[in-house]
Amino acid sequence: MQKMTAAITAVGGYVPEYRLTNKELETMMDTTDEWIRTRTGVEERRILKGEGLATSDLAAPAVMNLLKKRGIGAEEIDCIICATVTPDMFFPATANIVSEKVGAINAFSFDIGAACSGFLFALTTGASFIESGRYKKVIVVGADKMSGIIDYSDRTTCILFGDGAGAVLLEPSTDGSGILDSLLKSNGSGKQYLHMKAGGSAKPASIETVLAKEHYIYKEGQTVFKFAVKGMADISYELMQRNNLSSEDIAWLVPHQANLRIIDATANRMGLPKEKVMINIQKYGNTTAATIPLCLWDWENQLKKGDNLILAAFGGGFTWGATWIKWAYDGSNY
Repeated sequence: MQKMTAAITAVGGYVPEYRLTNKELETMMDTTDEWIRTRTGVEERRILKGEGLATSDLAAPAVMNLLKKRGIGAEEIDCIICATVTPDMFFPATANIVSEKVGAINAFSFDIGAACSGFLFALTTGASFIESGRYKKVIVVGADKMSGIIDYSDRTTCILFGDGAGAVLLEPSTDGSGILDSLLKSNGSGKQYLHMKAGGSAKPASIETVLAKEHYIYKEGQTVFKFAVKGMADISYELMQRNNLSSEDIAWLVPHQANLRIIDATANRMGLPKEKVMINIQKYGNTTAATIPLCLWDWENQLKKGDNLILAAFGGGFTWGATWIKWAYDGSNY
């Protein structure tokens, strides 16, 4: 009998209706559509509008979309893991709130914070629960309301980020499909280049921190870019080497959607042509933990059983990683 693995058996997604285009950003600051597109690849991003709406209001519809496609009830779910850096609140976990909103009354749930690599970290964690034999249905959702921590007067960050959520269902498989290997890395020395200055226990919120705009993303773009190019490209290539995979073996690269140039560098390192790379940064921007599952959601109907996928990400921390998945079903059936 084949070893039991955790296979993705359904994908769900959700993005808000409101589109913040580059043209609209031109009216808000000193930038142009051409400048944004040539440097990042972003043309528009989705923004969650509405009083009191939060990350769970992105994640819950994505989970409901997944459950409907799979034809199962929320009460069947054993665990929900939410990867996010924009939780509804410090506690309870956003995953707890999502569980309540979707009716997952039998699930335990918790959050994982690993920035843009969070979905991969959560996916590997969820896979371990399935592989243990103790749990049968685990949902991993990546969701972020980045508009809540963006300074829209800072053109170096606000042009990049959007809001969205994507979710996958993990179930046991013995047919050779599923999550077959992961390489995950972190290096805390990167914290100085990409972080939020205030709001945590090191620097609690105060009038001074709010006035100083220290509850928004702080990013040293060039430094992060250099680390991201090397980190994502090298870890993806290393994962292929470790598993004796050639570029011909790979059906799709599913990269974190941070910057088109980083995606291109990763594909080049892996020897993959552009037609094998999932790219939707032009539609959604960088949705942090949601980018990879949103790609799977957008491309689901093109995925075939047995396809080899490499998922790759780089995020604040620094965190980075790559995961090899053998796809478990024909997406065109959904």
